[in-house]
Amino acid sequence: MAVNIEQKVTVVGLGYIGLPTAALIARSGCQVTGIDVSATVVETINKGKVHIEEVDLDGLVQGVVARGTLVASTTMAAADTFVIAVPTPHDADYRPDISFVLDAARAIAPALEAGNLVILESTSPVGTTEKVADLIADLRPDLKVPGRCSGAADIFIAHCPERVLPGRILVELVDNDRCIGGVTPRCARRAMTFYRQFVRGACVTTTARAAEMVKLVENSYRDVNIAFANELSMMAEALGVDVWEVIRLANRHPRVNILQPGPGVGGHCIAVDPWFLVHGAPEHSRLIRTAREVNIAKTAHVIGATEMLVSQHPNARVACLGLAFKPNIDDFRESPALEVAAALARRFGPQIDIVEPYARGLPMEFAGTGARLIDLDSALSECELLIVLVDHDLFKSIPLEERADKIVYDTRGLWLDQPSGGHSNRLHRAA
Repeated sequence: MAVNIEQKVTVVGLGYIGLPTAALIARSGCQVTGIDVSATVVETINKGKVHIEEVDLDGLVQGVVARGTLVASTTMAAADTFVIAVPTPHDADYRPDISFVLDAARAIAPALEAGNLVILESTSPVGTTEKVADLIADLRPDLKVPGRCSGAADIFIAHCPERVLPGRILVELVDNDRCIGGVTPRCARRAMTFYRQFVRGACVTTTARAAEMVKLVENSYRDVNIAFANELSMMAEALGVDVWEVIRLANRHPRVNILQPGPGVGGHCIAVDPWFLVHGAPEHSRLIRTAREVNIAKTAHVIGATEMLVSQHPNARVACLGLAFKPNIDDFRESPALEVAAALARRFGPQIDIVEPYARGLPMEFAGTGARLIDLDSALSECELLIVLVDHDLFKSIPLEERADKIVYDTRGLWLDQPSGGHSNRLHRAA
């Protein structure tokens, strides 16, 4: 995994994927410039600090910045390899928005020289890498662009989507296999050579379109399976059955592995990427679309159920436990927990308290509601009603005696030891 120390790499986008990627490449010996549109982000990184929460990232960034192998800038820098790691959101109608990717390509184009490699890591609709190639070909007619010229191209363009888990990003960027799709086979081989410098997992080459679809399929697979669990949870609640017991017993079958339900699906991947497939082939994506609709409906179901519960206890203080989209991280993107808590805060105002150990303040969704951000001890002392939205380790540590007298609505099956009688019944937990 040795690297030529003279190799220069520019990473465009210093968010949850771009910054860890830039730092790891810098650690391997390359001279890395990280580009971001936010002057605040650039200033923070150049001080050796980080603007996102990720295990061990702060120490890594501090080290590579101190050694001078990573610098951040708002201005594009020349490089041997350019890595695009910018967001790919969707609009209100769930249509994919690749404008940030194309803007990054426009920024890179003037800096390109013969022999350079351009890698798109952003999760993208099928065909996006080819659009990047088209754009570069239009902006740089002096360069022979792969797939847009005869004979050998001057530059190389490929797609290599990240496939990491928040909280384990640094480990998985190195250890996970990488699927590398080239606009041409020659591009794929060149990109594979780049990744082999710092990736221990297998580097497998394919076409750019296949690599784009692989990432979308991975997240759609998860979404479909979570939708099954969430649909079961709503059915079980309607039938008066404990869904957690049903799933536990069903999973004793040697060929059954049902996932755990929750208040919906969040994050920038699983909650977003399936729509890219739906819009790419709408007539052939009925199951994937339905799974998305089920998971969206689950969040609405939890909002309705918790609003009814709070309405039945008008004088009770309510603690919503968690805002992140998954446990033990500070990432609130597309979070169903945040959506549920914000809906309750808008309706019930100061009656609602929020416990989120990974937040320094309440997100903008709570502005003007009167809701408070409090610590867990205060919630256990002051609140009669607990709504479990995220299964943070901190919440798992609460012993039964501290919550036995609480009214509990548990969307995560966190407290299966809660008494089945009285207020903390299985109806609330089975949501």
